[in-house]
Amino acid sequence: MVSISHRQETKRIVKIDKYLTKQVVKIDLQITKKQDLFIKSSADETLFGGAAGGGKSYGQIVDSLLFALRYPKSKQLVLRRTFPELKRSLILTSQELFPKDIGQYKETTKKWQFINGSTIEFGYCESESDVTQYQSAEYDCIRFDELTHFTEYQYIYMLSRLRGANNHPKQVKSSTNPGGVGHAWVKKRFIDTIAPESLYTDETGRTRLFIPSKVQDNRFLMDSDPDYLKRLESLPEAEKKALLLGDWNIFEGQYFDEFDKSIHVVKPFSLPDYWRRYRVLDYGLDMLACYWVAVDEQSRPYVYKELYQSDLIISEAAKKILEMTDEDIFCTFAPPDLWNRRQDTGKSARDIFAENGVLLVIAKNDRVTGWFAVKEHLKPCIDEFGTVSSKLKIFDTCVNLIRCLPALLRDKKNPSDVAKEPHELTHAPDALRYFCMSYTLPAEKPIEEDYRTYEDETQDFITYGM
Repeated sequence: MVSISHRQETKRIVKIDKYLTKQVVKIDLQITKKQDLFIKSSADETLFGGAAGGGKSYGQIVDSLLFALRYPKSKQLVLRRTFPELKRSLILTSQELFPKDIGQYKETTKKWQFINGSTIEFGYCESESDVTQYQSAEYDCIRFDELTHFTEYQYIYMLSRLRGANNHPKQVKSSTNPGGVGHAWVKKRFIDTIAPESLYTDETGRTRLFIPSKVQDNRFLMDSDPDYLKRLESLPEAEKKALLLGDWNIFEGQYFDEFDKSIHVVKPFSLPDYWRRYRVLDYGLDMLACYWVAVDEQSRPYVYKELYQSDLIISEAAKKILEMTDEDIFCTFAPPDLWNRRQDTGKSARDIFAENGVLLVIAKNDRVTGWFAVKEHLKPCIDEFGTVSSKLKIFDTCVNLIRCLPALLRDKKNPSDVAKEPHELTHAPDALRYFCMSYTLPAEKPIEEDYRTYEDETQDFITYGM
């Protein structure tokens, strides 16, 4: 049996009884009030975070230990974006904290094995496809350290791994600072809709809890490193607001900070037949991102259809594109690299697309100019009805473009450019970039014919004759 008692508000004594070990084992843990809230949370999804130095990672490790001891034969997974990040932080902390007479860490499997049958596995998801390594796994608790380093797709996919026939709680417990590729979706999921430290129930019945933390909440760090607060205060203003104050409205590094779903994303509607139709694609074996865009008579583009699929050879990609096209297409833009000829065949990707019925027009490909063109299309403006709008609109069925566009970060070496990593986020925005800097012709609104009756013509003749 595991018993947990409080000595002080910020102290916990964990006692493991003799039947688990040869002798009673006591673990003296120092925890903050916010860490205590995190440990006690029974929400389906809990986020612990905000500012730097709030004790988030330590809280994760302590909570994982208590969960393992409280629920025999439980299975937990702790995730970081890369494994080196895990090794120098959470794994090292666990090796220092966990008593060796109740469990062992095995380097080969990256897993803690406890004497009550519980396990804590450490893993990573550097790319979106890495989640598939867990497709047959079952966990009682999944822990994301630095949640904003993950994409929404990775998070949602891993939710499906919470399963099992036992009666243990099935939870996701995450910790993070603001910023990173996942800032926008994490903010929407946990910050915008949830009052701090208040349990929120979504439309599916799942519960969420956000526990904010600041360095001032961690008196242990403040006592051991009094200069840490001064170092945070000396940061540039944006970083200081994010890391010192935990301000989620500051996203240092987000490239398309203009993007707002309430402005740019619309429900599908019937497009006028006379609007000019374009296609644009970004192609590689890792991903085909193809979009259908309709442009009205005022040169306002509407992205209305999406094909987003990996592992397609060119003939398969062309077939998919044609199957989804039931309208007249003015032209199909594609990047210049598809014109490069292979030495073995003498053919380019553009040639093979043409052989399979998809004729391509070379798109402009200057990165910075292209990204600025996208920004111009996203820039909020006041429309003819006096409401906040934008030149570009995206149908809500184009889910991958909507997911990837706000997640792009600035290139740290060239802030005018978009970071090329993580690569899986760039395909859809690249296609949009090709379009925004390449299309020139708006729709031509048909001239309304003046249909006149025989009586009208007769009257005109009489009038003219007079």
